[in-house]
Amino acid sequence: MHGPSCRTGGFSTRRRSPRPARAASFPAELLDEITSHLEAFAAPGRDGHVFVGPQGGQLRRSNFRDDWVKARKAAGVTAELHFHDLRHTGDTLASTAGASTRELMTRMGHSSSRAALIYQHMTSDRDRAIADRLGSMIRKTRGGTDA
Repeated sequence: MHGPSCRTGGFSTRRRSPRPARAASFPAELLDEITSHLEAFAAPGRDGHVFVGPQGGQLRRSNFRDDWVKARKAAGVTAELHFHDLRHTGDTLASTAGASTRELMTRMGHSSSRAALIYQHMTSDRDRAIADRLGSMIRKTRGGTDA
């Protein structure tokens, strides 16, 4: 992720591929936390990396692991949690919040629906919401009221 744009609630991301950068919005409720992170830990400027190594350089697999393990332990998170799991969680939450397959594809930067479908898990909350909505449709069709 590059280029903090806290006024608009998002980031611009550069891809390793030739595709152009894309915007990634975030909830306004996270603005204070993201601003604090950017001020304390990110490289400066619009093109600065949001996550940098201990010396301010670009993160690489070879210099990231130790920092990840240290942060994970400080947060009290299990060793089974991998960094990529955070992306998976974020995209699953976006799906649960109602993002369509196409919207997930755009947020993740994928060109096929296959990857986006991985994040569209059925949760018990969504299952209940779907059942409740179907019940509402049935009641309306039968001429009943929808409370």
